[in-house]
Amino acid sequence: LGLLYQEYRDKSTRQEIETRRLQDSQTDPEESSPSEETPSEAEPTSPTENKAPPQISLLRNSNSRFNLWQDLPEIRSSGVLSILQPDEIKLQEAMFELVTSEASYYKSLKLLVSHFMENERLKKILHPSEAHILFSNVLDVMAVSERFLLDLEQRVEENIVISDVCDIVYQHTVNHFSVYITYVSNQTYQERAYKQLLQDKPAFREVISQLELDPKCKGLSFSSFLILPFQRITRLKLLVQNILKKVEEKSDRENTALDAHKELETVVKACNEGVRKMSRTEQMISIQKKLEFKIKSVPIISHSRWLLKQGELQQMNGPKTSRTLRTKKLFREIYLFLFNDLLVICRQIPGDKYQVFDSAPRGLLRVEELEDQGQSLANVFILRLLENADDREASYMLKASSQSEMKRWMISLAPNRRTKFVSFTSRLVDCPQIQCVHPYVAQQPDELSLELADVLNILDKTDDGWIFGERLHDQERGWFPSSMGEEILNPKIRAQNLKECFRVHKSDDSQRRKLGSRNRQ
Repeated sequence: LGLLYQEYRDKSTRQEIETRRLQDSQTDPEESSPSEETPSEAEPTSPTENKAPPQISLLRNSNSRFNLWQDLPEIRSSGVLSILQPDEIKLQEAMFELVTSEASYYKSLKLLVSHFMENERLKKILHPSEAHILFSNVLDVMAVSERFLLDLEQRVEENIVISDVCDIVYQHTVNHFSVYITYVSNQTYQERAYKQLLQDKPAFREVISQLELDPKCKGLSFSSFLILPFQRITRLKLLVQNILKKVEEKSDRENTALDAHKELETVVKACNEGVRKMSRTEQMISIQKKLEFKIKSVPIISHSRWLLKQGELQQMNGPKTSRTLRTKKLFREIYLFLFNDLLVICRQIPGDKYQVFDSAPRGLLRVEELEDQGQSLANVFILRLLENADDREASYMLKASSQSEMKRWMISLAPNRRTKFVSFTSRLVDCPQIQCVHPYVAQQPDELSLELADVLNILDKTDDGWIFGERLHDQERGWFPSSMGEEILNPKIRAQNLKECFRVHKSDDSQRRKLGSRNRQ
């Protein structure tokens, strides 16, 4: 299609945001919105089964704009809009977006290969090993996208009303989409190699800058092309979710969409694990080198262990009678390393080292917030180790630098405790929700990266501008600045979002019983 995938994706997500804003401002969430507007002539009538609508040759028209299915001349002239129910038209739009976005994605991949990877000047500058790290198996990814797109195009051309696309998604995910895992798992090496090349090879930097200025790139950066496969496989899962929300319940199309979604979720999880694996291993090795044990040594490096949070807190030494001593010596610095299964408590010593003086399994930690007891005890909480390094119970009174930092530590240390809006032992009924209107890249392990149009349950929030949320489409949890989103105020819209989420995850028994029961941290 006419748009590069980066442009298509941006337009699509921003349109989704505006649609949700409009719905949120309405009393009835079922009222139609600009992106799903049905023409006035679309009154339901009895189907004309003998009618043979014209075929769509949309994908062969490279000048096509960003269109809705119902806006296509072929659709409007066919009279099919007077036959279909409004819900079916919405479903056609959802399937149509999956097809057209794949066409746009394939166009961007071709540009990455032809304009950058196969550029003769770039080939001369890069050593074959550097080129391999930079572009990985993008040719395999492009071949898979082309085959996928051809099958989607063939389905669209069978009939002006699309019968289904999720069966095609399922087959390609099972048989071909493993190439995405290979590409995405290379992402850490790829980013590192790209930064190194920009720094060490001025000729590389110059050629990339010139290629980016070409009108073909439409002002988009080289790195935005490199990250396309990871963005696409994640977006594809969301597009299938969107179809799943619109198909008839207990129908063949629902079963097909559930199967496709389940397989895509497996691929996306494998991609995420591939990205995390190398960085986690390097991080654990680095931490192990910095630790010196005052107590019995604990092996830090494990293939099933990773860092959740680290940082400095103030430990209260004990009650002081002197007001002078109280201000000077009430607290002393300690440093915590919290892993997914272990807490290590240290004091920083010279040489960028940390002396470990206590530890406990993460499952044996409990936290308790102190009531406000004045400025010196603001943002203070109690950390209890039910069984510490000496096999006994221990308590620490800890002070954080801010309210958000205190809450972030408390939730990381004891993730299943009740938050401001939700008890994790009860079903989420109507907690606050937020829509992401600005993308956010996580800066700390306990933070959550956000994409435009993500919808999240708000589990907790702080007075200094941070939200702890759970994203509906994948149940990932983490902290992010409240300025990244807009709260969804309409309770009917919130209920609808939750209902759709339960439906998407109905094939998962644990998700069907209780949304949010699993802690992804």
